[in-house]
Order: sequence, then structure tokens, then C-alpha cells
Amino acid sequence: MSQVQVLPAVTAFLQRDHGHFINGKMLQADDPTKIDVVNPATEAVISQISLGNHIDVDKAVTSAHQAFKTSWAVTTPYERGQKLLKLADLMEKYGEELAQLESLSTGKLINLARQLEVQQSVIFMRYFAGWATKITGKTMQPSLPSMQGELYTAFTLRQPVGVVAGIVPWNFSLMIGVWKLASALCTGCTIVLKPSEFASLSLLRLAELSVEAGIPEGVINVVTGDGTTGQCLIESPLVKKVSFTGSVPTGIAIGKLAMSSDLTRVSLELGGKNALAIFEDTNIDEILPRLLMATFVHQGQVCAAPEKFFVHASKYEELVTKLAGALRGMNIGAAMDESSAFGPLSNLPHFNKVKNYLEQVKQRHQIIVGGEVCDRLGYYVEPTLLAVNDAEDPLLNEECFGPVICIIPFENEDRLVEQMNHARFGLTASLWTNNLSRALRLIPKLEVGTVWINMHTFLDPAVPFGGVHASGMGREFADEFIADYTETKSVMMCY
Repeated sequence: MSQVQVLPAVTAFLQRDHGHFINGKMLQADDPTKIDVVNPATEAVISQISLGNHIDVDKAVTSAHQAFKTSWAVTTPYERGQKLLKLADLMEKYGEELAQLESLSTGKLINLARQLEVQQSVIFMRYFAGWATKITGKTMQPSLPSMQGELYTAFTLRQPVGVVAGIVPWNFSLMIGVWKLASALCTGCTIVLKPSEFASLSLLRLAELSVEAGIPEGVINVVTGDGTTGQCLIESPLVKKVSFTGSVPTGIAIGKLAMSSDLTRVSLELGGKNALAIFEDTNIDEILPRLLMATFVHQGQVCAAPEKFFVHASKYEELVTKLAGALRGMNIGAAMDESSAFGPLSNLPHFNKVKNYLEQVKQRHQIIVGGEVCDRLGYYVEPTLLAVNDAEDPLLNEECFGPVICIIPFENEDRLVEQMNHARFGLTASLWTNNLSRALRLIPKLEVGTVWINMHTFLDPAVPFGGVHASGMGREFADEFIADYTETKSVMMCY
């Protein structure tokens, strides 16, 4: 056991009476109702958050709107970038606090919370800070005829849309919250974040750090609560853009609601039933560690992670044997234990969903390894490998969002592409091969937003990310995000 000791600052934060972060300070909620924050490793209530209602949301949105029109509007692009860099520095300084809050409330392994959640959040924050001074328009020469010797010229401006509603899921609340916050602020927008009720604490702490970073009051606001809180936020007439990350059904509902609210622009990064293909030229021993990391990071609770393994028949038995052995030897333990390799699922509703999924697949498919709920306190299930013959089974095209992998043999390349595309989703896929010609030939055929070669799951701020079909609309990162947070204004002049 190498159990991490909870920092006194974290204990004190957990014990606070958490309201909403509005206009630069923590305010008491209008509704006294509290939502328990449960540690999924122990099932103990570790803190409480407030349930935001329309009054709380109105305060937050009004605060963001006023800041957009006044303080943030007169902040130069350079200053915006500098303040985001300062916030990144503070995230590093208080990184252990943020990591422990994430681990305690979501069951994320503490090493993952430190090295991925916090450190990647810092990297993304600094990346977006650099964009603040690089948002540009275009100049162009109109073709209008001159009647009396006059001339014409034209140019475009990129102007921030205004108040952004950022609705954040529970799996990587800090990092995904940073994606939305930094995208909004670097383009000149202000934001109201609504974290998941299961994972609000790290974003509340981040909002407090924004004050120390010198970000003006009202630019960043956090309202906690459940789905009704999010609905109030989307329906606000002052919200000009909604950025949502989460499940497909919720995303579709949010998209419809945003469209009905004066065509509020919306970007949706939703789920997937992601597939990978392992070809006959692949060295299984070489790729196995990468497969395990990509697939079972945060217990498979990653929208981009693979859930379907298509394996060439010549490599099928070898992969099954070695992957099953690795899963049997995986150390399942508490999230705050540094020696753990696999932790609990993040919350009780999701735990029950995965349990139900496992019960259904047991009736149809062979379980090679795992498939059981762990006999211990907490929301633990075993990492699971299923042998599947029918890749078109409806159950295998439903997102599990957990540590359950379906392994399917293939021989025909054309049939493989059909099976990999056989889903309503289109988020990610990967090809594991050393044959460059094959990879380049197959990449255009896969109906997904991201294709990896000999890797999977991990993201970089310089590479756009998003899905097609039911996996969403819009793109995060690179320079693709700018169009989602700004409006193009055209200017024509006669002289």
C-alpha cells in the first residue's frame, strides 16, 4: 500500500459550504438543497455542492454578460493571454490539490490525476493562451465596377460571440473544463461553467485561482447542479454559445434546446463505440502496453477510448492470450493508492449502467476474462474481455463507457471497414500496422473524426478533435475552435 495522505488544504476545501462562483466570489445558492459528493472508492460522502436554479443561473449569466461588455472587452489580446498563462502557473503550483480533489470525487487514479488531468490541463491552458494574439480576419479586393472613379476594399473581423455556457462531464472535469474556459477567454468571450454534479470540486477551486491570476470578476463563473441547472443555462437569452461534452442522448437534447433558444450556436463533443484494427504485421508484445494504456485509462471512461478490437485471424489467439493475462494481473485498488493500476468507476449511476451492460453481454457472448463486479466496498468492476463473432450485434454498438472490450477476428479488409463503420457513432478509430500503404489507403474510408496509427485515445492541443454522425458537431483545439467562439463581420468600403 502506498496510500496518499490527503492534504490539509484539500480537507478544508471539502468541508466548506460550497455555493456558486459568481462575479469573482463564492455566493450562497438560492436553493438550500445540497447534492452529496461521494468518493467512488469508499462510497463515503466527502463533500456537498449546491443545486443551482434559474435565479443562480441568471446571476451568473448576467455577471458574465456585464464582464464581456466592460472589463473583458477592454482587455487586450496580449493581456488575455498573459492572464491565462498566470492561471496555468497557479494550476501547477496547486496541482496536488487539484489532483486530489479529482481523485477523491471521481475515482481517478492519483497518478493519472497528477500526470494527465492536471499536467495536460496546464499544457492546454498555455496552448490556448498563445492563440489570444493570433485571431485575425482577412482582407480582400471586391470586384464591384467603378462608376465615377471610386474604389472599393473589404476586410473581415473575428469578434467574440459573448457569453459561453460550458457544460462539462464527470470523467475529466478539470481538463475538459479548461478546454472550454480557455477557448472562450482567449477569443474574448466570457463563460459560465456547469460541471457534472459528480465532479464539481476541481472547477470550483480553479475558479478561485482565476481571481489570484488577475482575471476580472465575472469573466469566469461556475454554477453547480444537475441537468435542470444546465437547462436553465442553455435557455438564458444572454448565452450566445453552448459547448457541451457528454453522452449522445444528452447532446441531442441540448442541441435541440439550443436551436430553439434563438438559434444559439452549439458545439457537441459526444460519445462513440470506437474501433481499432490490428493487422497481421503487428508485433503484439510491442503494442500490448500501448493497447492497455489507451483502452483502460481511467477504467475506460474516456469518450475516445476503443471498445471494439478487430484482430486479424493470424494474430487473434496470441492477442487474446496475452491481453487476458495482462488483465488478470492488473492491480485493482483505491484511487488514492499510488500502486493501483485500475480503480473504481466514477459514480453509482454509471456503475449500475456498466453492471447492467455486463449482465446483457453474458447472455450472448463468451467472457474471456473479467465480467464481474468486485467483492469490495466501492464501485469496482473487473476489466473485461469478450469474444464476439457477430460484430453487428446491437449491444456491441452501444457505448459502454467502461472497461469492457469486445474482440472480433477478421480476414477481409473490405469487410473490416464495413464493420468498423457499422455504428451510429463516428468519433475515433485506430489502425495498428507497419504497412504505410495500407494505413494511407484505409484512413479516408473510416467514418470518424480522428484516426490514429499505432496509438489510440491520447489528444494534443495542436490537433483538432471532434466527431461525425452521432458523435457530435464542431471541433476542439488547433485553430478550428476559433470559428465556434467568434462571429465573422464583413466590412466593405468605398473611397
